[in-house]
Amino acid sequence: MEPSLEVQRMGLSVASPPPPPTINVTVRTGQLPGDPPLFFREALPIDGAGRQILPRLQVVLLHGQAFTSKTWEDLGTLALLATNGYQALALDLPGFGNTPDSDALKTDQNRVDLLLRFLEALGVRTPVLLSPSMSGHFSLPFLIKHGAQLRGFIPIAPVGTRNYTPQQYQAIQTPTLIVYGEQDINLGAQSYKNLSQLPRHAAIRLAGARHACYMDKPREFHQALLDFLSKLE
Repeated sequence: MEPSLEVQRMGLSVASPPPPPTINVTVRTGQLPGDPPLFFREALPIDGAGRQILPRLQVVLLHGQAFTSKTWEDLGTLALLATNGYQALALDLPGFGNTPDSDALKTDQNRVDLLLRFLEALGVRTPVLLSPSMSGHFSLPFLIKHGAQLRGFIPIAPVGTRNYTPQQYQAIQTPTLIVYGEQDINLGAQSYKNLSQLPRHAAIRLAGARHACYMDKPREFHQALLDFLSKLE
C-alpha cells in the first residue's frame, strides 16, 4: 500500500492491520417510520469483557449500489467498530435492502432531509459519515450544507463530486479521509481529484483494489478507518 503524502502528514498508520474481533458482537436491526421507512443495523460499543460502554464516537455507514447495510455486518466492520468503542449505525438507503423506494427523494434537499431525519430519530450528534460510491448522492449534499454537524467524513469513491465548485469544497472544515482503490481509475481517481480540494483531508489508496476497495482489502481498510477515527477523538 502506498499512502499519500496527506496520510503521512496526519500520522495515519498503514501497517499491522487489526485482527478480527474475538468478542461476539450483537448487531440489532430497526426501522424508523416515515416516507420511506428506514431500515438500519446497529452495533453498540463494548469493552474487552463485552459490556456496553459509552461511545467514543458515532459512525454512520452508507453503502454503494450493489450493497446494503448487511455488507458492513458481513465484512465485520460493525463488529470491529463496536469492539473498539464506537457506535456503528448502517442504513439501508431507499430502494435497497429492507428500505422501500420513495418518490419523495428527487432532489438533493430531499436526500439531505432523509439523513437529518435518520440522525435526529436515533439521537446521533456530530457523527462520522462513511459514504461509498452511489451514496454520494446523499452524503455530498449533506456535507456541503451541514458539514459542521459531522465530526468526520470518509468518502470511498463517491459519485457526484463534480457537482461542486472549488470554493464550496474549500469552505468545508470537516476532517476527511478519502479512500479509493488503486485500480479504480475512473470514479476513484475522479473523486480523489475533486475531494482533495477539501482543506482538512487525508487520503489512502488501497493497492490492487478495485472500485469497492473495502471489499478487496478489508484489513487495510479497517486499519485506516480505525487510525482516522482515533485522530478525531
